[in-house]
Amino acid sequence: MSQRSLVILMADDDADDCLMAREALSAAGLRNELRTVSDGQELMDYLLHQGDYIDPMSAPRPGLILLDLNMPRKNGHEALQEIKQHPDLKRIPVIVLTTSQAEKDIASSYVQGANSYIAKPVSFENLVRIMETIGTYWLEIVTPSGVEQGA
Repeated sequence: MSQRSLVILMADDDADDCLMAREALSAAGLRNELRTVSDGQELMDYLLHQGDYIDPMSAPRPGLILLDLNMPRKNGHEALQEIKQHPDLKRIPVIVLTTSQAEKDIASSYVQGANSYIAKPVSFENLVRIMETIGTYWLEIVTPSGVEQGA
């Protein structure tokens, strides 16, 4: 199967985690554009084309969101709830990618509409494997439901 070209948007306040995710995507052979935001408020601004992201051309609709839960200003739970309640955003798949392995965070994420929940791995090799799996499943196998695909 061929990989769909879509923008992946990662919301994570740890710049090192974003860099590692970018490198892991590349090591996994995924050529999708990875855009990053540093907290839930910036994520919502990006998705709703507000603030620094008012120009839709500079903030293309992602086909997949990687979401950390523990972020400043607006945390991942709050952003996830807003995304899944918004009529224009709720079909975008959201993968929670976070350090928390707490059952309450896992259960709450799924109740709020997360499509997957993945604990961040400790090693880069395991992160590459996760990105390979995400690529196979979300970019090759799954048929998206009306999600605009980025260039």
